[in-house]
Amino acid sequence: GKFPSLLFPIEIKNIQFGKHGSDTGVYDNEGRFVPSKFEGIFSKHAHTHPNALTYDELMEMMQANRDPKDFKGRIGGLVEWKILYKVAKDKNDLLQKETIRGVYDGSLFEMLKKEHSTQQKK
Repeated sequence: GKFPSLLFPIEIKNIQFGKHGSDTGVYDNEGRFVPSKFEGIFSKHAHTHPNALTYDELMEMMQANRDPKDFKGRIGGLVEWKILYKVAKDKNDLLQKETIRGVYDGSLFEMLKKEHSTQQKK
């Protein structure tokens, strides 16, 4: 088979292979985005701000999505979401809805790149 890239590219055509028992369900089993599941993240867990998650709310979501039989998925999901929070939270320590949407549609990395280059110019 093909040797995996050390750059860890995200190949949208294969996104369904990243599903696990402890995920949010925002992608279905065929890799299609499910808007109602995405909105459910916020209707269920965004208690402080309707369009953002605090760290504690993020951890609540992880706990709610936890599949006890899916150890790898639980750990993988926890690591993914914690990294996302660390690199993409705003100045108020909130993970905004549009930022999270950027993870699912692939635009987050471009957003972070633009933000980083803007900060570099200051």
